[in-house]
This record gives sequence, structure tokens and C-alpha cells, in this order.
Amino acid sequence: MTEPFPSPGTPVTAVAEPADRGDRPPPARFAYDVHTWKEVAHLLANLPASLAGFVYTVTMLSTGAGLTVTVIGFPLLALGLMGSRLLGRMERARARKLLGVRVEEPSRLPWGGGTGGFWQSLWMALRDPVGWRTVLYALIRLPWGVLTFTVTLTGLFVLWPVLPFVVRGLANADRAMVRGLLSPSDELERRIAELESDRGVVVDTAAADLRRIERDLHDGAQARLVNLAMGLGLAKEKLLEDPDAAASMVEEAHGEVKLALQELRDLARGIHPAVLTDRGLDAALSSVASRCTVPVRVTVDLDERPAAAIEGIAYFTVSELLQNISKHSRARSASVEVWRSEGRLLVQVWDDGRGGASLDGGTGMRGLADRMGAVDGLFVVDSPEGGPTTVTAELPWRDRSGALAGDTGRAGRTAEKASVRGRG
Repeated sequence: MTEPFPSPGTPVTAVAEPADRGDRPPPARFAYDVHTWKEVAHLLANLPASLAGFVYTVTMLSTGAGLTVTVIGFPLLALGLMGSRLLGRMERARARKLLGVRVEEPSRLPWGGGTGGFWQSLWMALRDPVGWRTVLYALIRLPWGVLTFTVTLTGLFVLWPVLPFVVRGLANADRAMVRGLLSPSDELERRIAELESDRGVVVDTAAADLRRIERDLHDGAQARLVNLAMGLGLAKEKLLEDPDAAASMVEEAHGEVKLALQELRDLARGIHPAVLTDRGLDAALSSVASRCTVPVRVTVDLDERPAAAIEGIAYFTVSELLQNISKHSRARSASVEVWRSEGRLLVQVWDDGRGGASLDGGTGMRGLADRMGAVDGLFVVDSPEGGPTTVTAELPWRDRSGALAGDTGRAGRTAEKASVRGRG
């Protein structure tokens, strides 16, 4: 079986190398080389670039701030900050080409997106840290641009023997400014983007669940209760005229009550089963496995119960996967294993069916992956054609009081136990 997680110590996501690693030019020498001439060109271009950025920034700030007393002030300021982002992109491109500074581009602002519409986007643009750092960069660059232009141009005539060393010092200061003010806060921005995306997934999932519950109540139990009320009304009318017919109608109504109660139990189980609340994952998953058309072995190795939300997600994940096994896998046996490893709750569902399952195969698997992502979890499918299929879900462990466990790092350190438990 292919390991559902990377081996221990292997990073799960690509992490940008520190900016001062791998993009350093060779040491300065008395002889002028291509790196020195690139640095000279960058320092000479500082004056026109910083002048343009300073004029734009001062004009944008004065106009936007002056008009904040009117309706259009804040939108103008937000547009100005978005323009500052463009200036920052141009400066990063210039530094990348002439100074060799590799700085990642910040994530785009979700303008016009989200549930808050225009006003939420406006507020995000006004408090955009990337835009405000670029404003600060443009304001301090004008005196620096005048200094570097003057020193470099003068040095070409009177300091040419040591100019490579002078230029290297000035260029290193430029590199530090670009890294310090124009670099995105990668981890923070990435986390914000994930949380915004996860919030949308949670809202959509909750809305879909409400629609499903409403539909099930309307089409199932509600319809049966309406029929029950009508039947009892007719039985009441016939009670004196035809007692035998009334008794038959009451008997039929009794059957309708049983069916309505069964449908309400099934609906309640779909919302949150009582056995999960009362007895935990072991009993709840055993109950789900008993309804599967394939023999399922359930192993739950937990010393304590996780938080109710995590427990519920694990339950519904296994329930959905076992339904898929019953409907599509053509398997002869299956297993469910649940265990805790270093601050994570691991769930692994295996079957010996025909395989071919994937996140792109339908909305079911994709919905499970989205639900996992909404709580900072992982969802990995290993299902080659011909089988077997192993689905591994990883959730952050939270205890019943709601506190996170000490180690909530993704994947990496739980790999060995996941791969040892995996079958194939």
C-alpha cells in the first residue's frame, strides 16, 4: 500500500526557504563582474523608481485621507492600496532580476468574494498589511534612492577601484529592505486564506445539512403524520356507525405511527446518533458497521474520547465511507481502525473491493475532504484500479473540554503508525 502520509521528518507542504539562503551573489571582487554591473544598474534605477513610488504614495494618501469625510474617501484609499500592491510587485520583479532576491508574491485579495460582499472586501483592502508595508517602503525609498544614485554615480568616476565593495554594501541594504517590507507573511497569509475557505465550506455544509433535514422531514415523517391525522379523523367519524371499520383504521394508523417513529429515528441518527453521545465512537461505529452489506471489523484504540465535534466528524466520515463500500466497492471484507497518535486522531477505512475511488469521482469524497479541511484535518485516498482501497483521515485531537492537544502538526510524525496499520 502506498503510504497515506509522508515519512517522518518529511515536510508536508512546500515551505519557502529563507530569503537570505540560495540567492546570495558571489563575494565582491576588485574586478567588475556581471553581478556588480547588475547591482550598479539597480542602484542607479533607484532614483527614478523611488521618485515615482513616492509621488504616487503621497498623492494616494493625501487624496484618500482627505476624502474620508465623504462617501468616496475609503473606496479611493482602498484602490490606492491595491495600486501600492502593484508597485510592490514591480519592485520585487526589479530586485529579482538585478539583485537575485527571490521573494514570493503575496496572495491576492479576494475582492468581491466572500459572504460580506463589497463592504467586507473594502474592509480587507483597507487593512491589507501588504499594501501598507508597500506604502512604508515607498515613503522611505526616496531619500535612499537619492543617496544610492549619488554615491554610485560618483563612485563610477572617483571610487572605481573599490566600487564593487561599496556597491555590494548598498545593494545588501536594498536586499534587506525588499525582504523586510515587500515579502509576504507567508504562514499568516496562508492560514488566513485557509480559514476563509474553510469558513465557506462550513457554511455551505451546514446549509446543505439543513436542506436535507427539511426535505427528509417534509417527504417522510411529516407526510406520514398528515396521513395519520386524516386516518384518525375518519376513524373517529366511523366509530359509532361502523366500529369494525374504525378499528381497522386505528390499526392502520398504529402502523403509520411505527413507520413515522422509525423515520424520525433514522433522521435523528443522521443528525447525531444517540449511541455516539452515550457510548462513544467504538459503539457508534460498530452500529454503523452492522448495517453495512460487507463484513466489517472495527477496532477503536482510544484511551479517552475526543471533543464532540471531532468525534462527530470521525463518525460521519466512517459512515459515508461504509455506505460507499456497500454501494460501489464489490468488496468481500472491510475494516475500520481508529487510534490516536501524537495529538491527532487517525481513522483508516480499508476494503478489498475493485478500487478506483478518488476525490474527483463524485461529490461524496470531495465533501468529506472539505469537511476535514474545515477543522485542519487531512483526507487521503489510496485506491488503485483493482483495489484494495485505503482511506485515511487525520483530525486534530481536542479533548472534551475543547482544548487542543499539545502537538497539532500535520501528518509528518504520524506517518509510521498510519503506514503500519494500512493494508495492501
